[in-house]
Amino acid sequence: MPHDVELIILLAVGFGLALFFGYIAARLRLPPLIGYLVAGILISPNTPGVVGDVHLANQLAELGVMFLMFGVGMHFSLNDLMQVRRIALPGAVLQIAVATLLGVGVSMLWGWNFGSALIFGLSLSCASTVVLLKALGDRGLLESINGKIAVGWLLVEDLVMVLALVLLPATAVLLGGQQALEGSSSDQNVWITLGITLLKVAGFIAFMLIIGKRLVPMIMQVVARLGSRELFTLTVVAAAVSIAFGAYKVFGVSMALGAFFAGMVVKESDFSHRAEEETLPLREIFSILFFVSVGMLFDPRILMDQPFHVLAVLGIIMIGKTIAAMALVLFFRYPINTALTVGASLAQIGEFSFILAALGVSLNLLSLDGQNLILAGALISITLNSFIFSAVEPVQKWIRERSSLARLLERSGDPLAMLPDEVSQDYLRDQVVIVGHGEVGRRITLSLMKQNIKVVIAEENREIVENLRKKGIAAVSGVATEPGVLIQAHIQHARLLVISPMDIIDIHKIVDIAKTLNPAIQILLCAESKEEAEVIRRDNIGEVYYAKEEMARNMSNHILNQIEIAHNHPPTHYSG
Repeated sequence: MPHDVELIILLAVGFGLALFFGYIAARLRLPPLIGYLVAGILISPNTPGVVGDVHLANQLAELGVMFLMFGVGMHFSLNDLMQVRRIALPGAVLQIAVATLLGVGVSMLWGWNFGSALIFGLSLSCASTVVLLKALGDRGLLESINGKIAVGWLLVEDLVMVLALVLLPATAVLLGGQQALEGSSSDQNVWITLGITLLKVAGFIAFMLIIGKRLVPMIMQVVARLGSRELFTLTVVAAAVSIAFGAYKVFGVSMALGAFFAGMVVKESDFSHRAEEETLPLREIFSILFFVSVGMLFDPRILMDQPFHVLAVLGIIMIGKTIAAMALVLFFRYPINTALTVGASLAQIGEFSFILAALGVSLNLLSLDGQNLILAGALISITLNSFIFSAVEPVQKWIRERSSLARLLERSGDPLAMLPDEVSQDYLRDQVVIVGHGEVGRRITLSLMKQNIKVVIAEENREIVENLRKKGIAAVSGVATEPGVLIQAHIQHARLLVISPMDIIDIHKIVDIAKTLNPAIQILLCAESKEEAEVIRRDNIGEVYYAKEEMARNMSNHILNQIEIAHNHPPTHYSG
């Protein structure tokens, strides 16, 4: 019996090629999504061989966008953003503005109209969260202050892009898009449409924050009580898709925005970790389909037909954005290491660029050549991004060794890089120097101060240092692997050095500096894992504590104490 098999062919060939090329990319230490894009290119109408159904691919891509945005919403953390808001918020907004202006300027030199140039510039201004999280995770930087700044920066970029996705359809006529081509709108009508759109968005957000925030977690709790794993997973998936579709159908806003808020309300549930874990495979499958479908839209001939245009795009992504971000980080008086890490994080574009480009094409704001240039820039920049990250350490070393200006920029005139004058010299003798003021550092500081023990904090996050000083706690801003930071903390007169969990290489550097400045100092180290604790113990550089191990030991002692009490004082039994 004849039947349609286009969807089966697309899935079979797409997944097979995505697996093959994703594996090759991973073996080459590249993000697997490079392989997924290549798989899409090979089954696109623009290359010979098997051709997938582009119409079906576009529908699957819509689902992929929903689940991508749902994942972004689930990972969106207002607390993480608030920790680095003073640098991430203005930095991301200014960097988007710089990159967008560069894209607009270059494309208008090519003769494009303003609408096309604006979509083009916006698409080049936003980095890929998927690529960033993988790059930081592979290097153990996610929990570092540099990693938190980079992630916070990307969160702001994501919010700006979500806003752009909402506003572009309403303003298309002003930019020379689809509605203008139909000739049905005046400027006055456009502003009315824009106002109505903003009211609908506000109504949807209010609905989600007032009703959705309570209703979705309640439904998840009811289903979770049944103990059925598949029903729980179905509940989460249904929430993502139905809220996205409802946002589009009822409120007239994009499904991407609906999926983003669906992720945010699911995150508010007590079952958010379970929801994230159990829907991860499904989200990843649809993400793969999204990247394959994006690859199917790419025409490789753009690399030969317009090589200088492609180079200009790469220049904006990998040089213009990077320099702008680094300059902004240094302006906020963060060290070169932070500037290089954030710059490397932003030297690529990804999923939001694809979504914006597709929206621009659908609104007749962007040509297919423009979309191909964006896709070429994404493919090449993502491929090269891991090499840029690998160059951060040697470039940082080279700059510091050869540039007195760089060293001056890092510390000169920075009040947070030096202890306040009101900290007495008596206080800076026999004190405890604590490197890092994360969860572990905060607990240690609180315990010591309750016992009236003198402490000095060395912390990379400037906002944390400012808050500590407001509370009257001695703190100095900077990276403790730099001798100047420990010197400012008066490590040479300290009794004890406590190092919060961090990279083992950095721990060794800090210990070497501390021992050089104060050979008699005692050192306490906090490890993140049992394996890391064992490695540090073998190196014999100080006393090592592993949080889970200490907790288990304390609980065991408590249990033994309770058992001994029960043994010495057995309960009285009564017979009825």
